[in-house]
Amino acid sequence: MSMFDHAGKSIESTERKPNTLRKLERMNKALRHEEPDRVPISDFFWGSFIERWRKDLQLPDDANPYYYYDLDWIATVPNMDPHIRSFETIKEDAEEVVVRTGFGSIMRKRFDLPMPEMAGWETDTLEKLEAFEFDDPFDRRRYFCAGDNQIAGVGDGFSRNSPPWIETVRSLWADFPVYGSIIEVSECLTRLVGQMEAMIWMGEEPERLGEQIQRIGEFYVKCCQAQIEAADGLLDGMVIWGDVAYRNGMFFSPDYWRKYFKPTVAKMVEICHSHNLPVIYHGCGNVQSIFPDYIEIGVNAYNPLEAKADMDVVELRKQYGHKIGFCGNSDMRAWESGDRERIRKEVLRKLNAARGGGYIFQSDHSVATDVSGFTYDYIVKLVREYGNYPLNLGEFNEIN
Repeated sequence: MSMFDHAGKSIESTERKPNTLRKLERMNKALRHEEPDRVPISDFFWGSFIERWRKDLQLPDDANPYYYYDLDWIATVPNMDPHIRSFETIKEDAEEVVVRTGFGSIMRKRFDLPMPEMAGWETDTLEKLEAFEFDDPFDRRRYFCAGDNQIAGVGDGFSRNSPPWIETVRSLWADFPVYGSIIEVSECLTRLVGQMEAMIWMGEEPERLGEQIQRIGEFYVKCCQAQIEAADGLLDGMVIWGDVAYRNGMFFSPDYWRKYFKPTVAKMVEICHSHNLPVIYHGCGNVQSIFPDYIEIGVNAYNPLEAKADMDVVELRKQYGHKIGFCGNSDMRAWESGDRERIRKEVLRKLNAARGGGYIFQSDHSVATDVSGFTYDYIVKLVREYGNYPLNLGEFNEIN
């Protein structure tokens, strides 16, 4: 029984548009490795890209690429801060803002730069981490109330008092397949103690830190369950965010990940699947060494498959067949070049991975400011033209 006593809006109270149901069928078929009518397409967009896109295409100030292109899915972000609290403003002027968040991290956001800086952490010793207490994962404020939270509020933009997550879900539900999202432990550690400290403690006190990884994991497993209950049937899937690798491989030993991190991810996947929610795992870098583990625990699709980390979705499809789905891998370096022939070759070649289903077209991370609105418009039109089943990619056919 839900701890929220059906506080979310029930599906029966609102009808979904026929087009939305077609998009949901398209996504679910692709994730079941069946061929839908066409390859699904969506992305994650920087606010600065959206501003450029509107200007390039001479669109209204409220134009939204998800609606403009009728994209096939969208992710939403509840409050995953360990402590539910308002940002503490340390400094604010016309050039920048510095705040302390519910992770206890000090975030410096310069308005002339695309991404913020993590400038410090309250939890700066392993002893402090062991003493750290998390707020209730089932606290209604995470899902039903407006408020500050680090992941939604401090990124390529800066905003306070993010709207209630459930209202965002409700507002999108009629028009898109809506995915929730949850971070796993490595993402928490980066925000809670800093990546450098986490890896130092991993090397110096592996078992001691491992106990904390397991404890943090239990918290986020409960957050995953709480989020699903709060949505009360309004979610269509879940994104698990978890960066554990860089360009050349993992940040730490694959065996250490398997012992301490993997069980949490496996529990999250199990919970989602028990509610008939497919899982897209988002992890940057080259994760080749643990790709079979994601297959083993039942991750439905992996994202973003960074091309600059030597991930190639066509080669991955040849290697793993249809044991796992793929979401992303279209090389941002090609997109940023603006070279239409290069972009066409990139897009059509990657569509080979969609044969037999199992592929969602997206960038190999997110659409940033260096991509013009004209380029993204061209890419969507390419995918819509060549992504219809049965696929005919002409000279770019690689997988029969």
